[in-house]
Amino acid sequence: MANLRIPGPIPVDDEILDAMGTEMINHRGPEFKELLYQTTERLQKVFATDQDVFIITGSGTAAMEAAVVNTLSPGDIAINATVGVFGNRFGIIGERYGVKVIPLEFEFGTSVDLNKLRECLEANPKTKAVMVTHNETSTGVANDIKSIASVIKKEYGKLVLVDGISSVCSLPIETDEWGLDVVATASQKGWMLPPGLAFISFSEEAWKAHSTSIMPRFYLDMAEYKRYFEIGQPPFTPSVSCMFALDIALKRIEKEGMGSVYERHSTIGQFTRNGVKNLGLELFPVSESIASNTCTAIKVPNSVDGSELVRKMRVDHDVVLAGGQASLSGKIIRIGHMGITHEKDIQETLDALSVVLPQVGFGT
Repeated sequence: MANLRIPGPIPVDDEILDAMGTEMINHRGPEFKELLYQTTERLQKVFATDQDVFIITGSGTAAMEAAVVNTLSPGDIAINATVGVFGNRFGIIGERYGVKVIPLEFEFGTSVDLNKLRECLEANPKTKAVMVTHNETSTGVANDIKSIASVIKKEYGKLVLVDGISSVCSLPIETDEWGLDVVATASQKGWMLPPGLAFISFSEEAWKAHSTSIMPRFYLDMAEYKRYFEIGQPPFTPSVSCMFALDIALKRIEKEGMGSVYERHSTIGQFTRNGVKNLGLELFPVSESIASNTCTAIKVPNSVDGSELVRKMRVDHDVVLAGGQASLSGKIIRIGHMGITHEKDIQETLDALSVVLPQVGFGT
């Protein structure tokens, strides 16, 4: 079996796969009602929120889109603080729906600068919301979402819309305490699950914004999710198989404890970065202090063909790495280590790199 070391989808173990083979149940019957309520309660614990959390059958991008269409209206002003490809996507979603998106772009490999964020908010007092990515896997950077949210919410009183797709259940997050109005995430990351489900939290302020939003929406109207949740049903046919898997994963997470989950990711992140540096490679983030604990981005040396490096790792060593995206294509490689990742998985990756790098021109 391949050593899948991309930042999602992640490897999934047999217990989760077996759960997905469970016989179907009526998604509008009492068994599913119990499943929906118990998974939602456990999701709230991971998000660290007493407020609404909903399960969407769809990708993480569906949850990002839901964040936009449920809180904003065409013509509203929103700042998109972006440090990478997925941050850019958040802004594109807003633009497609007629939001006046003000791009606050930071160089790839850096994080959000709080002073520049303040300057942008000062220059645009009619801003309704700020969109920001917590953990940017395209660059291997983790933003300080607590401090960012403090500026947005406490200093300026704006809505905080967070792409937490690759952070929730991997990096510390306190949805209520930090004032995060909407947080979007997805199953194929730190949740140890296949793709198929997205999760989204909604604060009271988000609901107030929803009440005045005139954005077109149907499948992603959170009011429908809330209305159906009250009777123990999904608004639309869900991925029942993924729900069975989610139930197993959340029970595991609850047993392990969130402190242990975060420490596990921190430990494997540092192990990966240390191993990469020991090979003589350079991390892509400008400072290791902002390096993600879910995905390590590495500069491709000038003498090396990044595409060939990724190809030889896959073909010769059965290790699947991610390359760079957009402007970073061929310039970086990325090692994913979210969910259940063991040191042996990373050591196997590092050992393969030590063999392949000289073959593609590194150090020669």
